[in-house]
Amino acid sequence: MKDNSQQRGLTRRELLSRSMAAGASFVVGGGYVASADAAWAMETAALKPETMATLIQMARDIYPHDHVGDEYYAIAVKGYDSEEAAPAIEAGIAGLNAAAQGKGFADYLSVGWERDRVDILRGIEDSAFFQTVRGGLVTGLYNQKAVWPLFGYEGESYSQGGYMHRGFDDITWL
Repeated sequence: MKDNSQQRGLTRRELLSRSMAAGASFVVGGGYVASADAAWAMETAALKPETMATLIQMARDIYPHDHVGDEYYAIAVKGYDSEEAAPAIEAGIAGLNAAAQGKGFADYLSVGWERDRVDILRGIEDSAFFQTVRGGLVTGLYNQKAVWPLFGYEGESYSQGGYMHRGFDDITWL
C-alpha cells in the first residue's frame, strides 16, 4: 500500500501553528515560502525556500515601505528563481548569512531588528550580489501596477490629456 502522508500538503491549521512557533514573518517549507499570516504563498523552482525568504526580507530592508505588503516584494524577486540566476543568488545569500553570523546571529532571517539587518547590508553593499539585487528591485518592485496606488501614482497620463489637467499636484503624502 502506498503511503500518501508524504504527498499531503500542510493544512491551514498546521501552517499557522508553524508560523506562530517560529515567530518569523515567513513560513518556509518544502518548495514554498508563505507569509506567517497565510495571506499569500509562492512556490520556488530553483532556489531553496529559505533563500527566497531571505531574499524577500533583504528586498524589504533595501527598499522599506511599511504600507507595501511582502507579496509585492516576493513578486519583485521572483525573477531570481531561475536555473541561470540560482547559483549566484544562493552564493550571495550564503555570504549574507555569513555576515549575519559574524555579527552573532544564526542567519540573516533571525536578525530581529531592522537597523541590525541594515547594518549587515551596509557591510556587503559594494558586492556584485547586493548591487544586482538592489538594481533589480528598482524595476521589479516599482513597475508593478498593483503597487502604484499605494504611492499615489495614477500611471501614465499622456493618453488622458497629460498631468497639467489631471491633478499633477494632488499627491497628499509628499
